[in-house]
Amino acid sequence: MSFIGSLVIILLSTTLAGHVTARVGVPAVLGQLLIGIIIGPGVLNFIHSTELIEQFAEIGVILLMFMAGIESDMKQLRKYFRPALLVALSGVLLPVILMGTVSLLFGYHLQESLFIGVVFSATSVSISVAVMREFKALNGKEGTTVLGAAVADDILGVLLLSLMIALVGNSGTANHGSSNNILVQLVFQGIFFAGVFLLVRWIAPSIMNLSSKLLIPTSRTISAVIICLSMAYLAEFVGLSGAIGAFFAGIAVGQTPTKEIVSTNIEPISNAIFVPVFFVSIGLSVSFNNFLTSLPFIVTMTILAVITKWFGGELGALLAGFDRNSGRVIGTGMIARGEMALITAQIGFNAHLLDKALYMDIIFVIVIATLLAPLLLRWSLKKLNQIN
Repeated sequence: MSFIGSLVIILLSTTLAGHVTARVGVPAVLGQLLIGIIIGPGVLNFIHSTELIEQFAEIGVILLMFMAGIESDMKQLRKYFRPALLVALSGVLLPVILMGTVSLLFGYHLQESLFIGVVFSATSVSISVAVMREFKALNGKEGTTVLGAAVADDILGVLLLSLMIALVGNSGTANHGSSNNILVQLVFQGIFFAGVFLLVRWIAPSIMNLSSKLLIPTSRTISAVIICLSMAYLAEFVGLSGAIGAFFAGIAVGQTPTKEIVSTNIEPISNAIFVPVFFVSIGLSVSFNNFLTSLPFIVTMTILAVITKWFGGELGALLAGFDRNSGRVIGTGMIARGEMALITAQIGFNAHLLDKALYMDIIFVIVIATLLAPLLLRWSLKKLNQIN
């Protein structure tokens, strides 16, 4: 089948899946993943991954991370900095330590085990936001802390991911010989992160200000896309993931007055074409060949994925002075993984941190844990409302 024909099927099926998942209260991203599994080699075998689909998927990852950066609310993080940081730190450290350790017990190498922990340190609060809005709890102290913790969580997760990719790049370089090359790469990565600071503080505001004076209707959006793609390219050039560069580009653009215009113009394009292709592309690579063999690992990791975020978030909330019931709401509000975990897993797979079988197992765990998240958050909110 031609790429255009495949694209029609992907967009049509993900649109219908999005409608169905919205009706039953399940995140659209899970519908898109399931569609990829159904129409791909895993079930119906209609569509296979091609170079063009992979290129569209890569753009989808970059735009997703760019939008995540734009939507990171720095003001909110500053307002609830202490409780949000405590929740984020404990909610990141617990999965990395506990899930990494259990992965070692399952026989995986240290590098793979650490990366599994990094994957499950990510939180996606879009699901939690929908549930809290339903209970009118989004603007309360619990909802605000969850949102602030999600911002800190994203930044910590990206930094951990950057470190892992850098270490893999360094080890790969070492295998080819020269410790000088490792040092050069580390220097370039240091320059890159120094450049991120300059980008946020001066470069992006200057570029976006200049773009608003150009006599082109879409000049600000084009300038933002140039910043996004440039940072993605530079990140790859220094041995990091392009998605990481796009995330920091989003933070930089998000601090400028053009934030709303850029977000309004880019989000429909990314969500209409590139992002569905990305999530479907993950489903296209799913295989059930070793599912039964991997079932003990999948079940164990799903349980750990839930309890590490729940108790990690609740512990951070208790340390910040919240009571047990509010802490439970905050903890269950941090369980959902969604986009960030899927992107991190995909980056790790592309960087050869995960083999295909382990990658498939992780996708299954992310999907199951994300389905459980809204059920547990609804339960904790009902308990909180009964007490209040």
